[in-house]
Amino acid sequence: MKLAAVTFSTPGLRICRELKKDMPDLDIYLHDAVAGAGGEIGFARIMDLTPRLFSTYSGLVYVAPCGVVVRSLAGCPQSKYHDPAVVVADVGGRHVISLLSGHEGGANPLAIAVANLIDAEPVITTTTEAVKDLVVGIGCRKGKSAEAIITAVRQVLEEHSLAIDRVRYLATAAVKQHEKGLLAAAERLGIPLRIVAADSIRNCRQEFTSSDFVTDRVALPAVAEPAALLAGRRTSLIVRKQALTGITIAVAQENCSSLA
Repeated sequence: MKLAAVTFSTPGLRICRELKKDMPDLDIYLHDAVAGAGGEIGFARIMDLTPRLFSTYSGLVYVAPCGVVVRSLAGCPQSKYHDPAVVVADVGGRHVISLLSGHEGGANPLAIAVANLIDAEPVITTTTEAVKDLVVGIGCRKGKSAEAIITAVRQVLEEHSLAIDRVRYLATAAVKQHEKGLLAAAERLGIPLRIVAADSIRNCRQEFTSSDFVTDRVALPAVAEPAALLAGRRTSLIVRKQALTGITIAVAQENCSSLA
């Protein structure tokens, strides 16, 4: 996916540069009023820039006010089958919104990928995704295969009569974000993988079961349970961690009807 990031501010530039660490081919477009380091591409008017980028890139990441982005897109969208993915992040790095071409254009997975990299919350409003209410937290030893992880996930869900179609996210700690078997398992299951920052787990206020073994191995109190709790909104554990030969699974449920 050919990607561009666009921002108007110094805080936005910091986020774009953070993304570029893991997305080296990302082109960064920075407003002329902001001083950059020389590697960014300058622009003067977003209303002129967006139509040009819309026909050039397959994914656009704006770190900017959502209203400005929406106005700049006027007249650009033609078809959900051909339009690029468009996501918007706030300059505080709190939320990443899948704005345009969520399914067909890949904005949903792009929003999640960006959110994972900057420790933000992805905002996905596609109906088929919004109605899912389960988050499966996963901890695993290094080198575990995709097959073993998929089997463990399915086994725990089946034992508790939980349909895999209800799973919104798989979730794990940042220390496991490059685990090949886990990445492949998420891809094969067709379920996005959310990455939870280590500090978020250490500072988690929700109740979960700590493990001295996990603390010794990855310097975290636990992985599966806090990852499941923190990757969703208004969550509660419905399946405590279960260990299955080097893989730990926990399941949290989002209470979408609650405004608490």
